Amino acid sequence: MPILRSFSETKAREFYCQFLGFTIDWEHRFNDTAPLYMQLRREELVLHLSEHHGDATPGAALLIPVDDIAALHAELLAKNYPYARPGIREEDWGRIMEVADPFGNKLRFWQQLADS
Repeated sequence: MPILRSFSETKAREFYCQFLGFTIDWEHRFNDTAPLYMQLRREELVLHLSEHHGDATPGAALLIPVDDIAALHAELLAKNYPYARPGIREEDWGRIMEVADPFGNKLRFWQQLADS
């Protein structure tokens, strides 16, 4: 289960839920002032975000397989999110759309080429 570091609950909700379309499965805090730990889901993709200092290092990269990168690309562009306008790049091994979260983590959505 990937754990990604986050630093702002507000920015995490804006980016992951409003922009990328994740839903929150659950949230945990040890008390009202403790850092947030939560599980997010978008279809089959499940991620954990943690504000806890020792849980993860900012700057991780995830390679996330998708079936229709063009549809995901169109969905994200239609949201007109002011902090990201991802494009799709063609590689020998597939099509990639990279989006950086507000905490320096990179989500690389990847559609494998049909002949690969």
